[in-house]
Amino acid sequence: MTNFAFDTAKVGNIALEAIKNRRTQYALGKNLPLSKEDTAALIRDAVRQSPSAFNSQSSRVVILFGEQSGKFWGFVKEALRKIVPVDAFPASEQRIDGFAAGAGTVLFFEDQDVVTGLQEQFALYADNFPVWSEHSTGIAQFAVWTVLANAGIGASLQHYNPLVDADVRKEWGVPASWKLRAQMPFGSNEAPIGEKAFIEDEGRFKVFA
Repeated sequence: MTNFAFDTAKVGNIALEAIKNRRTQYALGKNLPLSKEDTAALIRDAVRQSPSAFNSQSSRVVILFGEQSGKFWGFVKEALRKIVPVDAFPASEQRIDGFAAGAGTVLFFEDQDVVTGLQEQFALYADNFPVWSEHSTGIAQFAVWTVLANAGIGASLQHYNPLVDADVRKEWGVPASWKLRAQMPFGSNEAPIGEKAFIEDEGRFKVFA
């Protein structure tokens, strides 16, 4: 029993270390430590293993590499150009160019046909399914971010939807029912990643025993 408890704790610590490795990286390059095929497989498996309400598996993903990723950020840049003041645009452009400098981008979607189908099937919980769908995509995003980080791949999470939804749907043939929720540019780590700051535990956690 003691050995089992020790092994369980050890496994838990390994998982926690993997979570701790996940950090925001803006300095991205194109030199991935894995092949495109292995990187895509890693992303797919992370999403596949992510939990979802009623095992609905509502998360959908488009993985863009190289020029395809650059094309996406080009859409973002042009969309921002229309709404950002001229004097503020250079800063936005520099930020977008940083994302485009990476090796690829993961686009995260939630399939609204799945959500509405569950609402019809389980009317008692109808109001909750859109919320649970957001939980699902958040978990999938975190899972992908974590496995990428532990493979030595930097990433960050961005939200330029719905500015580019129409462009994405047209360019990559995305079904109308797929709702874009987030974008994750990824690539090689071209600069050290800073330490994460934390708020005080006293204002965040309560434990009763």
